[in-house]
Amino acid sequence: MRAAIIDTPGSVRVGDVPDPKPRERDVVVRVGACGICGTDLHIADGHFPPSPYPIVPGHEFAGEIVEVGANAPGGFEVGDRVAVDPSLFCGYCGPCRAGHGNLCANWGATGDTVDGAFAEYVAVPADTCYRMPDGMTYREGALVEPVSCAVHGVRRIGVEAGERFLVIGAGTMGLIMQQLLQRAGASVTMVDRNTERLARPRDLGAVAAVGDVTELNDEKFDAAVDCTGAAPAIEAAFDSLRRGGRLLVFGVAPEEARVSLSPFRIYNDEITIVGSMAVLHSYGAALNLVATGAIDTASLLTDSLPLERFPEALDLMRSGRGLKTQVLPGGGDA
Repeated sequence: MRAAIIDTPGSVRVGDVPDPKPRERDVVVRVGACGICGTDLHIADGHFPPSPYPIVPGHEFAGEIVEVGANAPGGFEVGDRVAVDPSLFCGYCGPCRAGHGNLCANWGATGDTVDGAFAEYVAVPADTCYRMPDGMTYREGALVEPVSCAVHGVRRIGVEAGERFLVIGAGTMGLIMQQLLQRAGASVTMVDRNTERLARPRDLGAVAAVGDVTELNDEKFDAAVDCTGAAPAIEAAFDSLRRGGRLLVFGVAPEEARVSLSPFRIYNDEITIVGSMAVLHSYGAALNLVATGAIDTASLLTDSLPLERFPEALDLMRSGRGLKTQVLPGGGDA
């Protein structure tokens, strides 16, 4: 089969690899759509330590089951259309046994630590598959994974009706976060240095969308979410909080990044700072949000390319043009 292959950091190609074979509890999925995110760029550049090389990346995906392992759970059949949670938790380490599989001591993910879905086919554990309802396209199904990350993030930060949120970063994740917060009753102000991105958050109901926090005239917020992973943005989000405010570090920063925050203010103003790592018991909820139209997928899905143009898709993501870029190994989005 054809697949995108990262042989070593900086070496990306599309080539032939063996067809995947299912283990007892696996299914093989013909990939309909697979989205590119910042983690894929980190893997391509060698900045994601868990990834081995060579690797077939791709962890945001949906497709059709074409083969079922002998003891695969879930009652799946050939022809079932599924969105797939890429999470691979060991189930026996301390965090897993405490219900925090996303913090698994042996953490893995399809497309991050084992071969993934920028390929014609991928083998995955059947218990990571979720049936897609009729009418949901593969492109929409591939959005479930980023939505599930945002669902976990919203649960981590918490939201009450009437609260004022600042969200920094109007990319795909920022816009998903905006929609979830607004549905929970919060108002959202969006900031992004790429001012070409500000029209979408305004269309989605942001009370304001500006290019820099300084344009907000020292307005203070109940909570702030950084969706960039950039240290200056995290610091600006922290500075925007009222006394008793909350900060969610949601964007993925480089491991060596550091921020400067006032410990006196954390103490004196009782500021709460939380992180959010990937997906945790949030995939089913995310699938429902996408299926019911609670997430405006049309505002997020911009570019789609065939598998053979995977290197170009990476460059498109890197450029910051558009929003969610997806690869369609099957050639369509049914």
